Amino acid sequence: MAYQFYLEDVLLPVAPQSLKVKIKGQNKTMNLINGQEINICNPAGLSEISFDALLPAVRYPFAKYDSGFEMPDYFLGHLESLKNSKKPFSFLVIREFPSGDSFFDTNMKVTLEDYSIQEDAKDGFDVTVSISLKQYLYYGVKTITVQEVKKEETEVIVEEQRETSNAPVAVTYTVQRGDCLWNIAKKQLGKGSRWQEIYQLNKDKINNPNLIYPGQVLTLPS
Repeated sequence: MAYQFYLEDVLLPVAPQSLKVKIKGQNKTMNLINGQEINICNPAGLSEISFDALLPAVRYPFAKYDSGFEMPDYFLGHLESLKNSKKPFSFLVIREFPSGDSFFDTNMKVTLEDYSIQEDAKDGFDVTVSISLKQYLYYGVKTITVQEVKKEETEVIVEEQRETSNAPVAVTYTVQRGDCLWNIAKKQLGKGSRWQEIYQLNKDKINNPNLIYPGQVLTLPS
């Protein structure tokens, strides 16, 4: 099976040998007055992702690049930029069978928590980076405006903050075999990270953004 790992729009040249995704729980246990222990169920916590990535200093036949060979410092600079931006970004893993058919994808917003750089003489000038990511979930706030009204009553107006979008005229795209939202966004819109725009425009057709099917006609922002 072929794997492709993307950090935002940058493809790692060599797919990591292993990927660990920890689905964290937030359940708590407590003891009742009679000594019985019970478990209080809470929503799942943020997932934690870790893997080691090889950054070659020479072009190996098994390495893959989107826009030609890049030295390790290019990828290290990208990691530094992601860390210093203090913003979430897209983490994408594409899995394909040898036939080219898509297996399933991992596509989530994450933050870069930690990364360490290892150089070893036995690896020549190659660099290995250990990367730790954490799932990011968007959240919003509510603005409360208190206004005085007649008869000395107080009216409370709650305005929920919503994201606004000045979407351009939309076009359509028919899903092909092996497509995922990230690939469609990269090919049609120029940036894979714009997959969420496609998802937002097609929520009536897509129940799970990781599952789309050949023949679906999706609306794309131009």
